[in-house]
Parts: sequence; structure tokens; C-alpha cells
Amino acid sequence: MAKHDYYETLGINKAATPDEIKKAYRKSALRYHPDRVAPEKKKESEEKFKEISEAYEILSDSNKKATYDQFGHDGLKGAFGRGGFGWQDFTHYGDFEDIFSGHLGDLLRGFGINGDLFGTGRGRSRRTGPRRGRNVEYELEIEFTEAALGAEKSVEISRYDTCSTCKGSGAKPGEKQKKCSYCNGNGKVQQEIKVMGHSLGITMSTCPKCYGEGNIIDKPCPKCTGKGRIEIAKKIKVKVPAGVDNGIRLRVSHEGDAGEKGGPRGDLYVVIYVKEHSFFKRHNNDIYCGIKISFTQAVFGAEVSVPTVDGKVKMKIPQGTQSGKVFRLRGKGVPDLLSGYGKGDQLVRVSVDVPQRLTEEQKRLLKEFAGTLGEKTPQKKGLMDKVKKAFK
Repeated sequence: MAKHDYYETLGINKAATPDEIKKAYRKSALRYHPDRVAPEKKKESEEKFKEISEAYEILSDSNKKATYDQFGHDGLKGAFGRGGFGWQDFTHYGDFEDIFSGHLGDLLRGFGINGDLFGTGRGRSRRTGPRRGRNVEYELEIEFTEAALGAEKSVEISRYDTCSTCKGSGAKPGEKQKKCSYCNGNGKVQQEIKVMGHSLGITMSTCPKCYGEGNIIDKPCPKCTGKGRIEIAKKIKVKVPAGVDNGIRLRVSHEGDAGEKGGPRGDLYVVIYVKEHSFFKRHNNDIYCGIKISFTQAVFGAEVSVPTVDGKVKMKIPQGTQSGKVFRLRGKGVPDLLSGYGKGDQLVRVSVDVPQRLTEEQKRLLKEFAGTLGEKTPQKKGLMDKVKKAFK
């Protein structure tokens, strides 16, 4: 039997947009809906309704549409079953509930179907095997020096552990899980759906009694109420490697929630936040700080003590050091966390501390020093100098 052109069937051209294709299908579907024609035209209408639905199923799918545009009907061989397009191949019921007798959506929901039509697997799957536990996340705030040097911290987390009473089975000690009689242990139930006298196929929906598990517990464990796990507070030691920074996530394997039905435990992820330091600042793997030196130290040079994350070290100040000079202490920065070797540097900016209070003797000596440099220093005028100036 020769097939009609899909575009002609919907009354559109190849340049039609997805919205135009949808509107054309809706218009044709309403026109040929079997419930809206005279009884004597019902059979003819059903055939036409199925034909336009097949056309829409192809043209609404960009891949199938491209194949059809290039190779025609021959390119779509095998797109449907041996008998060609059937209602089980139509995947757009949810988009046109108002067209399919107006109550199709309610009908399907009444059967407990939520998108798992014809066994497509889009609904909730059966979960009867072991399942891995969830990961747990914990935010940890540490000191600047702990981030630079590394540390071992103790954290307390809330997680699920396997129930010690039922050993994770969920059943009361001495009792066992039983196969669900409603679904016969399958976790799903099958039902045939018919619309307008046509079979839409077999639906697969989650068993409403065992919720897809396939087994039920008549007498649950009194400690975990049948869950097989209990929530506890757990203290865990976390090794913080040297070089961590804000936002780093440390993975502690197998310290998350316990798995279900013998499944492996999840992991613990510790998110690091580093406190600001009053003296040190960090940029990548380098540490920055600033110290003050005296005027004489800047002039004559000196050896000063500088704090580092490893403790105080001696740093040489050359003669004639200017305020703002930056010195580099190699290897006194933060270890490179990514490569695992090498450390950054510590950069020390010095500023000359100008004395604010001097004795008369100190002032005299400084003026003499300024004179040797050819500098003039301001002279403080006495009372008699001010009187003489007033009478000039």
C-alpha cells in the first residue's frame, strides 16, 4: 500500500517550523477525531486520524524528519514495527491530552502511569539490588597557617550507618522480607490501555505496594523502622594537606552514607575555607607581608627578624634601603598542592619608620647631618624674633 506524503497529510511544506508542524497536527487531529464525526464515518476517520498521527511522529522528530527529507519513506524502514506505525509508537500523548478524547491524561494517571508508556523505561525503575550510599559534604574553616603547613582536623558529621539490629535488612530480627504478592516480586505491574477502541499497548508502572522493590517487610525493625539505616553523629579525622586554599574539596573515601542492601558507602567531601590572617596575605603560592625598619637601619643596614609560617627568620637589610623595597625569602611560601613538590616564596615589603618625637640633642645632630648634605632645615623662631618682626 502506497504511503501518502507526510507534508501533504498535514497540509504543510518542508520549510514548516516545529510550532507550525504542531499547529497543523492539532488542526487535523481535531478535524478527524473519531468522536467528532458521524457514526457512519467513524472507521474512515479513525484511519485518517492514525495517518496524521504517524506523519506528526516523523516530522516532529528532527532526526527522522531529516532522514525522510533525504530518502523518503524508504529511509524510515524499521522506524516502526513490522506492521508499520501503531499507537504504541506515538510518543506525544502528553502534549495532546485534550485531543485524545479530552480525558486521556486522567485515564493514564488513573492507572498510575507517569511517562512509562509501553515499557519505554522512562518511569521509575525497579531498585532491588545494592545501592551506593550518598556522598556527604562538610564545610571546614581552618587557620591561615594550617592551610600553609597542613594539619589534621577532627570533624563531626551527620550520616547514615547500617542498622546494627537488622544488619541493613529492615526486617525485625528473626523475620525476613517476603516477595510482593501484588507484582509477584517484579517491582512493576502491567496493564493494557485502550483508547477509542484501539489498544495503546502494555504499560509498565511501579508497583504501588512494594514501590518497585519486589519485596515487602511485614514486621519492620523497631530500631530503624524498616529503613535498614539510622542517622548518627560521627567524628572523623581529616588530613588537610599543605597548600590548600579556599574552595578546595578534600575527598575522604568511604566516609559518607552507608549503602543500601550491602551497597558501598559514599564518600565525605570536606570543603575548605581559610581564615584571613592579620599579618600574612596569600597570592597563589606566594605569601606577602610588610615590616617596619628604623631610619638608622635603612641607612646603615641591619639584620632583622621576620615572621614566616615556619617561624621567625633573619633577613639582611642592605645599607641605603629605600622605603617600599621588597625582599624575597625563597621557599618560605606555600607548597604547590597540584604538583606535590616545590614551594612559593615570601615577599617582604619594608617601610622606614620615621620617628615622631626627638630630643633636642637628636634634633641638633640631625640638623648637622642635613647640613653636611647641603640641606637647609627649618629654624624654630623664639619670642624675641617674633617681636622684632612685628616692629619692622
